[in-house]
Amino acid sequence: MSQSIAANPDRLLPADPGTRSIARDLLQRVQDLPILSPHGHVDAAVIEHNTPFPDPAALLVSPDHYVTRLIHASGVPLDRLRGSNDSEPDSRTVWREFCRAWPLFEGTASGYWLRTQFDSVFGLQQEISAETADASYDAISAKLLEPGFRPRQLFKDFNIEVLATTDDPLDSLASHKAIAEDPTFHGRVLPTFRPDAYLNIAHPTWSANVDRLIAAAGDGATGYAGYITALENRRRYFVEHGAVSADHGVRTPATLKLDAGDAAKLFDRARSGQATPQDREDFEAHMMYQMARMSVEDGLVMTIHPGSYRNHHEPTFNTYGADTGHDIPFAVNYTEAIRPLLQDFGTAKDFHLVLFTLDETVFSRELAPLAGFYPSVYLGAPWWFLDAPDAMLRFRSAVTETAGFSRSSGFIDDTRAFCSIPARHDASRRIEASFLARLVAEHRVGEDRAHELIVDLVDGSPRRVFKL
Repeated sequence: MSQSIAANPDRLLPADPGTRSIARDLLQRVQDLPILSPHGHVDAAVIEHNTPFPDPAALLVSPDHYVTRLIHASGVPLDRLRGSNDSEPDSRTVWREFCRAWPLFEGTASGYWLRTQFDSVFGLQQEISAETADASYDAISAKLLEPGFRPRQLFKDFNIEVLATTDDPLDSLASHKAIAEDPTFHGRVLPTFRPDAYLNIAHPTWSANVDRLIAAAGDGATGYAGYITALENRRRYFVEHGAVSADHGVRTPATLKLDAGDAAKLFDRARSGQATPQDREDFEAHMMYQMARMSVEDGLVMTIHPGSYRNHHEPTFNTYGADTGHDIPFAVNYTEAIRPLLQDFGTAKDFHLVLFTLDETVFSRELAPLAGFYPSVYLGAPWWFLDAPDAMLRFRSAVTETAGFSRSSGFIDDTRAFCSIPARHDASRRIEASFLARLVAEHRVGEDRAHELIVDLVDGSPRRVFKL
């Protein structure tokens, strides 16, 4: 039986033998460093309760829109992969559908991560295929039933030091508190303040969310004043429970400074259902400015993830809901959009602003120059559609000549798939080693300095940027 390509020690490293040799040494320098994951979507309750993983399809296929979207594009209806409001598909049937579609994933980031998991996490002895579907399903199922194959043990086995979650502003954070107080757990599981559904007045439950927010944390105030007070109070609550960042999944990176009176009028129009589309854009932009002001005051790192047209296919959204594979990137403008925020806070002491994009055309044109001037601005790692080997190399090539290495956030895995975390971080480390090896081979960076740089990129940057 031939060795899986996922086990090849030179995967993702340069093809040129001399450059590859340099990359091997660089990779070895960081291969065993702990995983720092300052932004992701794993549920803290899974760690708290050490919840067993579900069946192979429910773990690796149905909830992963990276996987289901490509199979759907080949003509397979989503209800055969994730079910619908009326029925749930049989898990083994879903797995067979996935195995039949496995050739579609050659060359994709999803295929790389999955193949790595199959080899290093699940120990599969055969390549995934339609013919091996039942055998691979049974092998993974057996692994999932092993007593040691639980989140807490894997947290240790994966060498995770820090894992940040993504949390609703009104979450009690009880799981985080329980984990932090558990003397048997070694590691940090940190909450992240994610207020999108409370800032975007176009969100279908915005008004109801605001009612709950003000009632819970408004200190008796009402209207816009109570709203701002409640957001400030909940952010402090998150800080008290270990949070280091506030994350914002906005449509665009627009920011807008309004005086309190104008903001209150906008808020009142929205609450009465009379807000115009322009009002909605202005209010979210103003709240991004307010979130920056609060970050300057409470110390939470501010991360911005713009540029996704959410739920692009309305019939699919109506049937299957959000996060089902049809969020599509669009072009963004950072230079003008973020300027109002940076005018007041770009040089504020200890303010950290991490900017992400799905539009890689802004890497060298806008983001690198911004990070190369403003002390507060850091370059968010490529994410979602761009968190792939070639795209990560394009990112590093596009930004380094302007911003250097010190303005990077460190790798961000941004995943719900707990078992994929080590595969994603390993891929990032290999890409950093490959990029640095080329600079060494071209005599643009000394080899000793490259060894220092890769340690800083993997370990120093996330600790520094996210105040870990």
